[in-house]
Amino acid sequence: MGDWMAEALLRAIVALVRREGADLSARQIGVFLMCYLEDEAQTVRGLATKLNISRPAVCRALNRLSEFHLVRRKTDPLDRRSVLVQRTTMGAGFLRDLKKILADAAKEAGSIPVRGNLRPWLVSANG
Repeated sequence: MGDWMAEALLRAIVALVRREGADLSARQIGVFLMCYLEDEAQTVRGLATKLNISRPAVCRALNRLSEFHLVRRKTDPLDRRSVLVQRTTMGAGFLRDLKKILADAAKEAGSIPVRGNLRPWLVSANG
């Protein structure tokens, strides 16, 4: 990964940590993005397969995403054993915010030279 990519990732993660609202793990963000960026409807089994994680891990991630109203579960009417993951209005808003955070981080990382570990933007206004 190029230095600017690592810097952009760091900037994006710091922005996510500092913002109000959902504080999600990498796994939860991965599940969220699969639900919102894939065209087809997602199921717990399908997400587990695509992400190469266990179904219980997917369920835990979905529990957390559901707490923040970023996704909702619905029993598949065609196969009542299967659970579909549905998008929500709040989830669509979070995706918009996430895209903006990533775009801003990439732009800043590409245009601001970093010398060593000096990152003045990383210092909080409070301390």
